[in-house]
Amino acid sequence: MIENIITQTKTMNMTDAIISITGVQHDASGQRDEVNLITAGQYGFENGHSCLTYEESSLTGLDGTQTTFSISPMGVILRREGSATAEMIFQPGKKHYVLCDTPMGCAAFGVDTHRVRTSLDEHGGDMEIDYDVELNNTPMGRNFFKINVKESRHGRPY
Repeated sequence: MIENIITQTKTMNMTDAIISITGVQHDASGQRDEVNLITAGQYGFENGHSCLTYEESSLTGLDGTQTTFSISPMGVILRREGSATAEMIFQPGKKHYVLCDTPMGCAAFGVDTHRVRTSLDEHGGDMEIDYDVELNNTPMGRNFFKINVKESRHGRPY
């Protein structure tokens, strides 16, 4: 069961990492919005499972929130805790429904994943997630994450 990957990744040895994230959103009217973020975080890899975590910033509108991706061959779970809380499950060909608590209130989201690609190993790598989002059963658009993880040198990002 995909929910078990959180348990499997909680005990990983984590190392300092630089995480580069590109998020692209296409809303229902076709408008495109892109956010790029490079941040320090933590990364771990064990037995084909990965975990990466970082603190959100004001750039993403989620300042005060920690985001964690738990990754396995079955799919990906994104968990946010702090000023915004959420858990999203990405499994190709499956739709998952989640309740999210945001600064603007609670909302029911549907996540329909088209594709998850990962090339992560003990040194980092890349992950892509392509999915549709609906809010309270209303299509909101298509989203795409591209994430690159690199080992940090001596605890510094550069």
